[in-house]
Amino acid sequence: MADKRDYYEVLGVSKTASEDEIKKAYRQLAKKYHPDLNPGNKEAEEKFKEVNEAYEVLSDADKKARYDQFGHAGVDPSYGGGGYGGGFSGGFTDMGDIGDIFNSFFGGGFGGSSRANPNAPRRGQDIETEVTINFIDACNGKEVEINLNRLETCPDCHGTGAAAGSSSETCPDCHGTGQVKVTQRTPFGMISSQKPCTKCGGKGKVITNPCPKCRGNGRVNVSRKISVNIVAGIDDGQTMQVRGQGNAGANGGPNGDLHVLVNVRPDPIFERDGYDIHTEVPITYMQAVLGDEIIVPTIDGKVKYTIPEGTQNGATFRFKGKGVKKINRSDRGDQYVHVNIEVPKNLSKKQKDLLKEFESSLSDANYNKRKNFFDRIKEAFK
Repeated sequence: MADKRDYYEVLGVSKTASEDEIKKAYRQLAKKYHPDLNPGNKEAEEKFKEVNEAYEVLSDADKKARYDQFGHAGVDPSYGGGGYGGGFSGGFTDMGDIGDIFNSFFGGGFGGSSRANPNAPRRGQDIETEVTINFIDACNGKEVEINLNRLETCPDCHGTGAAAGSSSETCPDCHGTGQVKVTQRTPFGMISSQKPCTKCGGKGKVITNPCPKCRGNGRVNVSRKISVNIVAGIDDGQTMQVRGQGNAGANGGPNGDLHVLVNVRPDPIFERDGYDIHTEVPITYMQAVLGDEIIVPTIDGKVKYTIPEGTQNGATFRFKGKGVKKINRSDRGDQYVHVNIEVPKNLSKKQKDLLKEFESSLSDANYNKRKNFFDRIKEAFK
């Protein structure tokens, strides 16, 4: 058997990588080499298998510990060599023989006696996709159309894998049992055991006349456009699960699910904080001094709001219930309006003279903060 690549090398992570780092690396590589995204690409298919094999070991604490100590021999009985440090290595063809011995004598051993029925219904794989929406659509919810590639039951053979007018036949090697008898020489003598039939893959039947459309697989890769309801209140980077929209199952099994990663475009007016919304509204110096009715944008549209006389720069007003709808709930967050007083520029001489005249008419009684500030300074330097 050809030497396998180091599992850490396969995922592109160090031996000290955390669970999250291993998972993130796996997701990226699995998506890159997924057969649905690389139809007919044998190299990508092999890479996908290699990545899955590596993740299966490194994501399991026990398997990872054995792999770190013994390498591939610690987790893969078929890899050959001494396995867990030698023992009867000279008398066995590979570590799989030990499993066969225990299987024959005790009905279990390395992996147990029960074997999954290859003809049983199997659920289809989940698939992933992404969608980008506007901020307002994320707040209020929206139905979007998504293009995706997925495996669907072959319409010609209805999932049987056999061409029209034909059917699968009993496997000539295992005679329909799915298992073949294998005799091996061991230090204990000749031992007989049962192994899955390689000709039919343990199914007990073979397809001699495969369906030309799916080539005997029972499923075909299809490009599909589906409508998905984006739930109101979803945030950037969250994932929605759409039941039954993944790959078709095998042997009549249910479809997998579709996972939709939602990307939300930043908005030039609104900034989200959880379910609350923050908005900055500029007002004039005169509006701040005398108070005024201003127009405030919300995710529900524009509303009128009266700011009080003497509003200070940076003042914040709360609009209760005008924030983002909470997912799977009826209530909403709040909107916070932050006032920004814009100081006028490029004044004419007349405007400056009028402003000076106005300023000279004011006293400390008109400036609470200014008066308090200078009072504190006087107190500090007494």
